[in-house]
Amino acid sequence: MVGAGPAGMMAAEHAALAGLKVAIAEAMPSPARKFLMAGKSGLNLTKDEDMAAFIKNYDAIEPLRPIITEFGPTDVIDFAHRLGQEVFTGSTGRVFPKAMKASPLLRAWLVRLENLGVTLLRRHQWVGPLVAGETHSFETPSGEVQIQAKVLILAMGGASWARLGSDGAWSKHFTQAGVVQSEFVAANVGMQVAWSEHMNLHFGKPLKNIKISVAGAQSRGEFVISQLGIEGGAVYALGRMLRINAFAKLDFVPQISASDLYKMILSRKPKDSLSNFLRKSVKLDATKRALVFELTQPMPRDINGLVAAIKNAPLPLTGPYPMDQAISTAGGVMWDALTPELMLKSHAGIFCAGEMIDWEAPTGGYLITACLATGRWAGRAAANYLSATARL
Repeated sequence: MVGAGPAGMMAAEHAALAGLKVAIAEAMPSPARKFLMAGKSGLNLTKDEDMAAFIKNYDAIEPLRPIITEFGPTDVIDFAHRLGQEVFTGSTGRVFPKAMKASPLLRAWLVRLENLGVTLLRRHQWVGPLVAGETHSFETPSGEVQIQAKVLILAMGGASWARLGSDGAWSKHFTQAGVVQSEFVAANVGMQVAWSEHMNLHFGKPLKNIKISVAGAQSRGEFVISQLGIEGGAVYALGRMLRINAFAKLDFVPQISASDLYKMILSRKPKDSLSNFLRKSVKLDATKRALVFELTQPMPRDINGLVAAIKNAPLPLTGPYPMDQAISTAGGVMWDALTPELMLKSHAGIFCAGEMIDWEAPTGGYLITACLATGRWAGRAAANYLSATARL
C-alpha cells in the first residue's frame, strides 16, 4: 500500500480486514498531511443528500456509481461514528465532526489500523518503475530499499499541495509504463481576475449571497476576493466550466428579481447618489459596491443598464490559480486503463485509488467521500484478487 491519505488508509483497513498482511508506505514523515490541512477549516466529511443528487456532483458518474453506492454519505457518517467521532449536519447538508478538526479522527483511525496489524512505514517514497511483480522500490533516509508485496495499491494523490506530499511525481512512471493518463489541471481552485488598484482595499473580504453564472451553469453562495482573483465554494462548484470560459456573470442580489430591482431604481430619489442607493436600498456592502463599479465601467445611467450591472455583471477571467494552490486536481489515470475493480489492465496486481484516478468533484464532502470509497473498493478488490490467484 503506497500513500497514507484517506484513500490509502481505507484501502489498508479493508485489505487487513480481509486477512491480508498490510504495510502502508508513506513518503512524508507523518500520515494524512493533506487530510489534516483540510481539517483546519472544519473537515467536511460528506454531504447528507440522497444518492441521486450526490452522484451528480462527479464528472465520472458511471465508473464511480457502483463504488459510491456501496460507500456513500451514510456510510461515511457510520465510519466516523465507529471511530468514536460524533458528527453534525449543517444547514447546507454538509457533515462535519463535532470536534471540527481532523486530528481526533485520524488518531483513532491510526489506532484501529495498528490493531488490525497494519504497519506504517514513514519516509518511504515509491520511486518506480511501475512493474507487475512482487518487488517494489522505495527511497528512504537510509537509501533505497526493496519491499516484497504480492499486490500493490497506489493511492498517491493528485498534483496539488506538493509540500504535503501530493506532487504528482508518480505520473512519470505511469507514462514510462504506457499507462494512459489525462493531464493534471487545477480543480477546486480560485480563478484569476486582473483587478484595478481600486480593489486593493477589499482583498480578503468575502462576498456572501452571490450567484455566479457561466455557460448555462449557476452557483449560489459566497466567495472571497484575493489579490489573484476570486476563491471559495461558489467558485469551486463551477470549476470545470470556469476553466474553459473567459467570462462569467455575477448577480449581486439573487434574492431580488430583475423586475423588483427595476422598480427600486425607478423610485430612487433624484438626490440619492448611486453608491448611497446601493448601500441603503439594495443593501450592498462596501465590497459588493466596489465590485459593481469595478466590473461595469462606465456605469450606465439608464435603468436597464443599472439592473444589468447589478444582476448580470461581466466577470473577465484569466485562468485558474497555480495548481499548487488547488484543493484538488482533475486528471490522472484514466478509467480506460483500469478494470472495474480499479486494477491496472496492463499490470496485474496493481490497483489505484483516490485522487490519482481521473475524476473531479467540488468541495462540500464529495472529495473525501470518493477517496474513502475508492480506497475501500481497491482494498477489497486486492484481497479478492489474491484469493482468486491463490486458487489457480
